[in-house]
Amino acid sequence: MTAVAGTFGLSTIGQIAVVVHDLPRAVAFYRDTLGMRLLFEAPPKMAFFDCGGIRLMLSLPETPEYDHPSSIIYYTVDDIHQAAAVLQARGVVFDSAPHLVAQLPHADLWMAFLRDADRNPVALMSEVPR
Repeated sequence: MTAVAGTFGLSTIGQIAVVVHDLPRAVAFYRDTLGMRLLFEAPPKMAFFDCGGIRLMLSLPETPEYDHPSSIIYYTVDDIHQAAAVLQARGVVFDSAPHLVAQLPHADLWMAFLRDADRNPVALMSEVPR
């Protein structure tokens, strides 16, 4: 495929990688606590989940330069307060409870922040129509 420099642009996420140190513990957190659908595992280093068509890869760090917390992944939920309550019932401790971050023209943007078992930041977001 040939792309013209002026028209090329990245727009579709195919996979997001999150560095973990204990793969079974991480799989349990994402599958059982967050309720995500496990696609498959490639032990001992990787596991893959479905995030609405985007693949989330949990993996042990390949080299020391990749051994650091991930970027924040924002998961969209319909009702952020209900989602937070369910996760709290599953033992999740939030760094930041659901709170209003912006009033958009069409909705109020709410966010909440937590961490996975390897201390990687995870966020919930919800656009609540007015």
